[in-house]
Amino acid sequence: MADILLWLCHGHHLVLLWISIATLLTISSSMPPPDPIKCNNINSTSNCQLSNSYGVWGDRQTCHAPKIVYPTTEEELRDALANGNKNNLKVKIVTRFSHTIPKLACPGNSKEFVFISTEKYDSNIDINMEELTVTADGGVGLRKLIDTIEKAKLSLVAATYWEGVTVAGVISTGAHGSSWWGKGGAVHDHVIGLSLIVPANEFEGYAKIIKLTPHDPLFNAAKVSLGLLGIISKVTFQLEPAFKRSIRFNFTNDSHIEDEFMEHARKNEFGDIQWYPSRHIAVYRYDNRVPLNTSGDGVNDFLGFQSNPILLSKSVRATEKGYENARNVGGKCIMASSFVAYKKLIANGLKNNKLIFTGYPVVGHQGKMQTSGSCLYSSPLDITSTCAWDPRINGLFFYESTAILPHSNFGDFIRDVKKLRDLAKPESMCGVDIYNGFLFRFIKASEAYLGEGEDSVVVDFNYYRASDALTPRLNQDIWEEVEQMAFVKYGAKPHWAKNRNVAFLDAQKKYPKFNKFVAAKNELDPKNIFSSEWSDEILFGKQEGLKGDGCALEGLCICSEDRHCSPSKGYFCKPGLVYQEARVCRFSSTSTR
Repeated sequence: MADILLWLCHGHHLVLLWISIATLLTISSSMPPPDPIKCNNINSTSNCQLSNSYGVWGDRQTCHAPKIVYPTTEEELRDALANGNKNNLKVKIVTRFSHTIPKLACPGNSKEFVFISTEKYDSNIDINMEELTVTADGGVGLRKLIDTIEKAKLSLVAATYWEGVTVAGVISTGAHGSSWWGKGGAVHDHVIGLSLIVPANEFEGYAKIIKLTPHDPLFNAAKVSLGLLGIISKVTFQLEPAFKRSIRFNFTNDSHIEDEFMEHARKNEFGDIQWYPSRHIAVYRYDNRVPLNTSGDGVNDFLGFQSNPILLSKSVRATEKGYENARNVGGKCIMASSFVAYKKLIANGLKNNKLIFTGYPVVGHQGKMQTSGSCLYSSPLDITSTCAWDPRINGLFFYESTAILPHSNFGDFIRDVKKLRDLAKPESMCGVDIYNGFLFRFIKASEAYLGEGEDSVVVDFNYYRASDALTPRLNQDIWEEVEQMAFVKYGAKPHWAKNRNVAFLDAQKKYPKFNKFVAAKNELDPKNIFSSEWSDEILFGKQEGLKGDGCALEGLCICSEDRHCSPSKGYFCKPGLVYQEARVCRFSSTSTR
């Protein structure tokens, strides 16, 4: 998710609305996010279309299914799958949030598909105080789960930074927080049991429920399964006695991040690092657990996930779009500088005693510090504010690239990015600093077949996406080179729930246990009921097919000819500046074909 920059444009001046906007953001409720499912009529369950939370898929194509069903119990889930299997239908599972950017949940072009939604399957959360475990329905939202756990004076150690996810969705895609301690920052590595509904033969009723524990051969396939093995109906997490966390941000120079990241991760249980390369600023998050009796009742209300006035979100987008169209790098750099300064002022949304930020450290209960997403909670009557990326308002619109690099070569990756920054000039990277810069988080080696084979660093960076697919972007060659540095030169794995299509090229070759996952898939779903050409393309990392004109502009291909860029607008396919094997779309007012 992107942060919203709190400024408005007035003539040629940028006016920071330090206090008034901060207060407005704190007290405003917001319009609820749109339902990702839209069917033929308001109360209809036929002729349905699925969108992600941004309203636009990577290829800008629509995602249809003739029908959707809404089970409310595990048995109804089983019946829904049985009916699909019996009638030779393909099945895709969808949630209330739909925050997966790739088209994993999209059916193919066949009309023989059905959506099964877990939106109404969210009733049961059962806590075992003796075993310190919780078992929840797959459709339960993360915030509901955490609040229930905390009321029992227990804590879930790992969670995603964004709480708009479901229990089953968060583990299916390998989503994570940040930690190299204990079991690590990946949520699926805190799972100790799950129930999976899979296709079955006629004698077994066309669908059956299997229960998996760490001793089962299929468990490590099912923990990160991308919705391709079956329907996750129940998930059991290991918990710990309740604790608090103490957080402090240190805004400092970025001179040594490539040498200091490992020590930072090892010294801080939930630490991360944000890097604003154009500003030469690194922000070290010192984040550790403290005893429950430590004074403090703070919350982490992350700035980017707060509700924003619709007019403000539209103004930010319009201003950045204007700078893009005018090729005004300086304007974007003013935006970046203002944003970083404001973020420092309000501690990125940390609040002492649930109100405002008054100083470090900010201490609060684990459940209030580990995840956030206040723009999710709203009144339908409020039509003045919403999440900044809400597709209904023409607000923020951006790409999310997320690469997972082994810790052993992460430092070299950062050194290359610094070389690129210095060669292309720092202002070429202002575009990413308008959003969240680079965010470095830490996850441990995992036994999951589609997890990480060694301790790794996750790098997130968000950047402007044009409203039109054939419109090139300012300094887009820089981000294409960074993307190819990560995924090609350094062999980074893609985050399964994020990224542009090019990040998934040859993805299967990067997982040593990939064949074990495929074997599990063939065992549990021999008829490929849960597969489609979209999910196969992501999972199997299909090679690029025919490349169309402009395909590199949206990350649908890596350019090899000028026509894959936009030569009519001055963008030509060129080698990278530092990673010269890269092929990027670079603007040149003098280049010819």
